[in-house]
Amino acid sequence: MELGKTYSPADVESRLYAQWIEKKIFESKPDNRKPYTVVIPPPNVTGILHMGHALNNSVQDIFIRRARMQGFNANWVPGTDHASIATEAKVVNYLKEQGIDKKTLSREEFLKHAWEWKEKYGGIILQQLRKLGCSCDWNRTAFTMDDNYYKAVIRVFIELYKKGYIYRGVKMINWDPKAKTALSDEEVIYKEVRSKLYYVKYRIDNSDVANPSPSERGTEVGEAAGADFITVATTRPETILGDTAVCVHPNDKRYAHLKGKFCFVPLINRRVPIIFDEYIDMEFGTGALKVTPAHDLNDYNLGIKHHLEVVDTLNEDGTMSAAAQLYVGEDRFIVRKKISAELEAKGFLEKTEEITNTNGFSERTDVVIEPRLSMQWWCNMKEMAVPALEKVMNDEIKFHPEKFKNTYRHWMENIKDWCISRQLWWGHRIPAWYDGRGNFVVAENETEAQKLYADKFQVPTSNIQLTQDADVLDTWFSSWLWPFEVFDWNAKPESEDLKYYYPTHTLVTAPEIIFFWVARMIMAGLEFKKSIPFRDVYFTGIVRDKLGRKMSKSLGNSPDLLALIDQYGADAVRFGVLICSPAGNDLLYDEKHLEQGRNFNNKIWNALRLVKGWNVSEEIKSGNEFAIKWFENRIAQLGNEIENSYAEFNPTGALRILYNLIWDDFCAWYLEMVKPNFGESVDSNTYNKTISFFETLMKLLHPVMPFVTEEIFQQLNGNDDTLCNGPYPSFIKTDEKNIEQGERLKEIVASVRNLRAKNNISPKEQLELFVSGNSLNGFDSYSSVIMKLANLKTFSATSEEVADSSSFLVKKDKFFLVLNKKIDAGQERIRLEKDLEHQRGFLKSVMAKLSNEKFISNAKAEVLEKENQKRSDAESKIRSLEEQLSKLN
Repeated sequence: MELGKTYSPADVESRLYAQWIEKKIFESKPDNRKPYTVVIPPPNVTGILHMGHALNNSVQDIFIRRARMQGFNANWVPGTDHASIATEAKVVNYLKEQGIDKKTLSREEFLKHAWEWKEKYGGIILQQLRKLGCSCDWNRTAFTMDDNYYKAVIRVFIELYKKGYIYRGVKMINWDPKAKTALSDEEVIYKEVRSKLYYVKYRIDNSDVANPSPSERGTEVGEAAGADFITVATTRPETILGDTAVCVHPNDKRYAHLKGKFCFVPLINRRVPIIFDEYIDMEFGTGALKVTPAHDLNDYNLGIKHHLEVVDTLNEDGTMSAAAQLYVGEDRFIVRKKISAELEAKGFLEKTEEITNTNGFSERTDVVIEPRLSMQWWCNMKEMAVPALEKVMNDEIKFHPEKFKNTYRHWMENIKDWCISRQLWWGHRIPAWYDGRGNFVVAENETEAQKLYADKFQVPTSNIQLTQDADVLDTWFSSWLWPFEVFDWNAKPESEDLKYYYPTHTLVTAPEIIFFWVARMIMAGLEFKKSIPFRDVYFTGIVRDKLGRKMSKSLGNSPDLLALIDQYGADAVRFGVLICSPAGNDLLYDEKHLEQGRNFNNKIWNALRLVKGWNVSEEIKSGNEFAIKWFENRIAQLGNEIENSYAEFNPTGALRILYNLIWDDFCAWYLEMVKPNFGESVDSNTYNKTISFFETLMKLLHPVMPFVTEEIFQQLNGNDDTLCNGPYPSFIKTDEKNIEQGERLKEIVASVRNLRAKNNISPKEQLELFVSGNSLNGFDSYSSVIMKLANLKTFSATSEEVADSSSFLVKKDKFFLVLNKKIDAGQERIRLEKDLEHQRGFLKSVMAKLSNEKFISNAKAEVLEKENQKRSDAESKIRSLEEQLSKLN
């Protein structure tokens, strides 16, 4: 079959993926091999593939494919998360498009629609992961609301409740007015925003009447002749309607005369005390704080301390409640504008200022959250956090990069109780049952609940009417069981799968869910399996645009990943996101990296076309011994460096080495060394060695770019054998002398080519090259290769300076290139001076490193050796260039 001029991903990817599936290459069952297990961070069932998924899942696929090729029983478990908030919002909008209002449906009717939506749209992202080339065992696909998974979640809730870790209570929570549900602290994203700071005047009560009538209070500033005021600064004037105190610092002399006094809340004239507390920052605003216990956590704590009334002025949808007295039923942000205007009109607004402050936004709906007092279910995490922290700090679980250990430790040492209830219908319903009088029991189902209730309250079961809690559990309460429940821990705790695959090996995730998920999985693994859930955690960075902004639909800077795969191919996309992705650090996405990946595909494809186009002869004697030996050593040298990069959890570093090995060493140098002249044949030994090298390179590259490597491997072999099962290459110790000779050869040839270009001499014109010395000793084994690549007529030794030549230095050897033209002394001087300036600058940078005590103390011996060699070479070149300039002058 004739090979196309360029590689066509569209003709290859779906065909090869179908082959892999047909051959069941990704399927895994316990056997006598060592397992290597990865569980996918389950994407939301609502999700579609984006750049973050491309990075995260490409890294996972690299680890799993490489392990499979190394002979491990590799098992990558896929699945999706039911994503309570996001999915319910999707279903509500889906129903709205059909003219159905959720409020008109029963819970059962809504859930029927939700399951229908999930079956229709919920698996899209898993299909898209196939397009990316992900080698998951699709037979093991899990979903966090599967029946077996549901039972595991309920079991865990009940066990933790019996242990005293789970409890019910009223606390200040983060409220999402759009989703109408509680959020945990970790589900709140803090952003800097531009706001107004309103300075509002509260009239001091100077009367002797404890509870003055409305006529005595006055509703406008002007109605209170001679009144004085205390001014507070707030960014949320709508919450004034819930104020139950004004607070100042005990040491603030400005307000000392107000001890024991009261003031009136503007507009509604609620008489509230002026309290004194050291919590107050005297420097912020006016040094006086309005206290709204129902709508701020710190205010709530002040309220408890000073026994203040709690007035909840907000409804669950963010509108003003009846308790607000004014603007009832209107949205909080509309009220903010209206109330500020009314305060100004009635003389209560002293001034406003533009400021930058921080607001909390819902991680799911991106609306401003409201602190709110609410009865919720909570999980006390303190005891579970202790062993989970220890496992990471002692490196039983290793973080890559290690810097995230400090982030993890800070959070675990300051862990708060987890709000685990959500006011939604889609999710795992809380297994608590109520009698209507405030009594409840926790049980797996209603029948069990009735028995428990009967025993607890000593009543016959026939008289019991119980109602299940309407709330569902936080989505993360199910996903923290993921590493073991995907292997059916609850139903089959002694199963072969669980014993074989757990603990898993490498978790690949993003730093922003280190608390949501990573920490909680570690706690759950230790609590319920008594062992860690994974051994290594690799943190990817956040994909950002060229301006450093996080990608989002609202900014319009998030490209269509599937369209990019169609345009460039999955391999190019994988290459593009990985080549610029240092572990744990954010990466700046640029489409040029995808273009680089596509060009890399075509470079390898053209190498295939070149090699497959050679005529092979059994009768020709090989003259490529040096080239073959050099590339054998070069591939071993860089192969070992690639392995070191993987050992250090640096797949990007491995890819960069591999990219240079294939593009430069193989395509640009080795193939040029060994390819036959036009119209000639190649010997069979060289051809077979070249095919072997090509196969090895494709094996090394396969985990990163699976499609193009598989296609080329099959083209090289003429069959549909697969790379997927390996073996993955391993390498022996290299011949350093041979590698050094190869590097010297490249530098000599590059210098000749550079001088040709600077002097406008055609690459086709043969030149003469001399090396200073009595013989070619040291170059004899590869002088013919130098002559071929540099297109030389002769290459010989000389003991004298060569007239009409241009000279250059490689290591300590001086070369003279006869350019077949009169040397322009002026141009030669400029060239030498430029080279000298470059070498001096290079030496300066090397010396800066070698004089840095921190570098010297931390650098490995081989690194120091290389730097010292660089210094020696630079010093030699500087001496030679100075000598040449002196002679020229």
